[in-house]
Amino acid sequence: MPLTRLAAARILAHKIGMTRHRRPLAGLALALGILAAAPAHGVEAPYEKPLLRLAEVLGSIHYLRNLCGEAGQEWRERMEALLEAEAPPPARRARMVASFNHGYRSFEASYAVCTESARAAIRRYMKEGAELSSDIAARYGN
Repeated sequence: MPLTRLAAARILAHKIGMTRHRRPLAGLALALGILAAAPAHGVEAPYEKPLLRLAEVLGSIHYLRNLCGEAGQEWRERMEALLEAEAPPPARRARMVASFNHGYRSFEASYAVCTESARAAIRRYMKEGAELSSDIAARYGN
């Protein structure tokens, strides 16, 4: 019996050790599994707007976390994983990348040093990213 997209996504989330309680944006793994299993269509996916917002949130978090002392490319790598899972055509890929870059550049224009306001933005965006990931997985998983 073939796995449903949701079951496959849950297995993926478990395999890479991401659970809602252990890692921020844990639902991203679940969403990636669902998106990877979703058939490609010429029509815009119903999860397109939340997916573009998730890309923007990832860009924002990437900038802010690095600004506030997190060395590394974790959030850019998550965006790359999202792009790999979606395997979008060039125009759609460009929109997703533009959303990520918009999130990054918006905070780059506002914050040159880590402040309490930047830390608060990180918390808000981490929460929003987790909610978007969970919502995409819950609404479009089957």
